[in-house]
Amino acid sequence: VQLQASGGGLVQDGASLRLSCVASGRTSGYMGMGWFRQAPGKEREFVAHIDGRGGATIEAEVVKGRFTISRDNGKNTVYLQMTGLKPEDTAVYYCAANDRPYWIGSSPGHYDYWGQGTLVTVSS
Repeated sequence: VQLQASGGGLVQDGASLRLSCVASGRTSGYMGMGWFRQAPGKEREFVAHIDGRGGATIEAEVVKGRFTISRDNGKNTVYLQMTGLKPEDTAVYYCAANDRPYWIGSSPGHYDYWGQGTLVTVSS
């Protein structure tokens, strides 16, 4: 399974961005998928997860109400819609997937596949 993330960039405080992650090598509907991020000098942290059917999601408290995860299994793609971006959201954002389509959680140890990351920079 390969995951290709895209959509990062440089934006101003309060702006919106949508990240995309395309999965290949496996039908994405059989995988749970999530987003993590890693800011400079910090550990990787959970952002959001969506189950294989797209019926259940979970978001980190720090992004709840601002970020929305969704998926289009016809396109083998998961999205992260980010609104109200803040400078503290600056990080490399990684998509991840696992072979547990009905699992909901936030532990990075439960993911089997990782993408290469896309950089989001929010200027103040």
